Amino acid sequence: MTFRPAMALLLALTVTCTYAQSAADLGAGGNRKAAVWPLQPTAIQAQSAQLSARFLTRFHYDAQPLDDAMSAKIYKDYLKLLDSDKVFFTQQDIDQFDQYKTKLDDAVWNQDLSAPFTIYNKFLQRAVERMTYARGLLKDGFDFNGNESYDYDRKNASWAKDDAALNDLWRKRTMNDWLRLKLAGKGDDEIRKTLTKRYTNYIDRLKQLDGEDAFQTFMTAYAETTDPHTDYLSPRQAENFAIQMKLSLEGIGAQLQARDDYTMIFSLVPGGPAEKSTKLKPGDRIVGVGQGDSGPIVDVIGWRLDDVVNLIRGKKDTTVRLEVLPADAGPDGKHEQISLVRKKVNIEESAAKKKIIDVKDGGVVRKIGVIDLPSFYSDFGARSEGDKDYRSATRDVAKLLGELKAAGVQGVIVDLRNNGGGSLAEADSMTGLFTGKGPVVQVRDARGQVDVQGADNTDPVWNGPLAVLVNRGTASASEIFSAAIQDYGRGLIIGTPTFGKGTVQTLIDLDRFSQNPDGKPQYGELKMTVQEFFRINGGSTQIKGVTPDLGFPQNGDAKDFGESTYDNALPWTHIAPANYKPEGDLKGYLPQLESLHDTRVTTSPSWKLMLDELAQYKAMRDKTSVSLNFAQREAERKQLDATQASFRARQKVIDGGDAYLKDEDSALDDGLDPGERSLKSELKQEQDAKKAPDAQLREAAHIVADAVGMLKANPKLAASILPPRSNYLATVLAGADKPAATAPAAATH
Repeated sequence: MTFRPAMALLLALTVTCTYAQSAADLGAGGNRKAAVWPLQPTAIQAQSAQLSARFLTRFHYDAQPLDDAMSAKIYKDYLKLLDSDKVFFTQQDIDQFDQYKTKLDDAVWNQDLSAPFTIYNKFLQRAVERMTYARGLLKDGFDFNGNESYDYDRKNASWAKDDAALNDLWRKRTMNDWLRLKLAGKGDDEIRKTLTKRYTNYIDRLKQLDGEDAFQTFMTAYAETTDPHTDYLSPRQAENFAIQMKLSLEGIGAQLQARDDYTMIFSLVPGGPAEKSTKLKPGDRIVGVGQGDSGPIVDVIGWRLDDVVNLIRGKKDTTVRLEVLPADAGPDGKHEQISLVRKKVNIEESAAKKKIIDVKDGGVVRKIGVIDLPSFYSDFGARSEGDKDYRSATRDVAKLLGELKAAGVQGVIVDLRNNGGGSLAEADSMTGLFTGKGPVVQVRDARGQVDVQGADNTDPVWNGPLAVLVNRGTASASEIFSAAIQDYGRGLIIGTPTFGKGTVQTLIDLDRFSQNPDGKPQYGELKMTVQEFFRINGGSTQIKGVTPDLGFPQNGDAKDFGESTYDNALPWTHIAPANYKPEGDLKGYLPQLESLHDTRVTTSPSWKLMLDELAQYKAMRDKTSVSLNFAQREAERKQLDATQASFRARQKVIDGGDAYLKDEDSALDDGLDPGERSLKSELKQEQDAKKAPDAQLREAAHIVADAVGMLKANPKLAASILPPRSNYLATVLAGADKPAATAPAAATH
């Protein structure tokens, strides 16, 4: 988990925040519209920082002293987190901060966080000044007939030398905001109203950033300076992390979004108390929260989203009362009061899912099962308490595999694209679903001791043709699984090279090591790198990731995204291989599969469309500036509109005219930020994203179908590729294929 720069955090407070932390009741206090500035560190924060340093300097996998040299690195990363685009601080500010460059280590050891808080308070001051300046420019508007341009890629830019230079930068930023809306067809009055509201909202959100935000940002800088995957988690962040791992929480089951001064219902979780009540709907605004049957209603208009969620969340079987302004009511509309009993809510949206793709192959149609796995999750708490029904990725995938087998699939794809990892133990056990009992990964600690970990499964759940679909976002536990499948020769790895994260983190509850008398989480947790994992063949996924057996086109993100982009990433190395025996030799059919793939995509309309869209994406991504001349931007927009219209028309032909067609307006830049569009529009965009055609998954299914056909036609080849104990030949491959005439038209590629 990597936390965002402060400005990104500010923006995040205006958009969707799902399943925020479960914390104690904040009590019936007054409206918390703004924090008290200047922000001051607390004694607990100072103690937490020092406690974290003790762990990091002694028990980290690559322990480094917290000294002046480390202080300089923290200082650099702290400024990057606060102002990565160099749009708030001037060189004059940086010159003033330089006195702290080698003193941040002292701030931690001496439990005196005044230095990092001084920098953070200056950031808040400068950010409000910039937004106020931008808002002041709106009165007179802009002249878009000149030849100016705006350089928006500032990662390598220098600091503006003074306020005058920074004002000029912000003038161009504001001009670009205005021009985007103008190009989207908005009139001057509407643009002025939209931007005034936007900048005012930014200022309001800035004023809600508090000491916990300041401390979180500073500790993130320290932790990530140690290595890219070490993080400090505040109590709020620690609870969020736990929810992501166990895919459940105790609350009402509603996804909330901050809109202006309101907390709005964005969507309802299926099966949750909010949905079952039938009394809440998307667009409803929560204006007050009360605890129990008679607790006072707390006015939450203008509150931070996470603070509102703190009040709504709570223990299972307790009551929460919501005062709601209905979606169809105006600001002065009648409020409604709704009582809900909190329950355990499962976050099915982030759980493993299955589907079946029917692939036409010559004169037959073959069923290929797909398991989409967003993360390697596990409810550690329920498991440690002996709950026989604890939730885990392996359990869910095993169940889905059983359902796919019952449906008669002939091959399986495990889709790990953008799966950032999770539980190492789940990666081990899930590998066993396809390989049975045996080593999966080697883990080396800071002392150099190597532990071989594996799966305990006696027999695999699926022993037929298998592929794993990966991309640059496939990381950590996903790479362990993919590498083990590849080393065993158990299945094809298809896609693009993975992220390259080869380290293991553990969570340290700092409250356990503090003098915390009441037991309420206050000190947070440290997610610290303590081990490095290696493939069973002795190699490492660190830096290099997993290289697919059959590669797909890359989108160019590798230069900015992945382990190799971190300056302080651990180097690649290797150790002796584990004692394991490959189960198959994919070389027997890989060349032929590649040939069939190359031939097919050459004439595939959907693949060609994907390549053209990818080329356009790369071209747009490589741009670092835009013209501020209306005529030039209008011509560019018309050209882009024509390109997008062509893409939509081609997709309509591919889908037969009615399977999927993205709305024309949603494909264009409307000039709006997240949270400024109508709720209906944002929900429609989410639905479109879920329904969007997936050429890579389709092609992966074709590749697996090719493999099924080859194995069916050549039992000797099948015996060399499938696991020796596999009964697949005698069951699935021996069965009759489905005639192609019954295949749905949309299933063709």
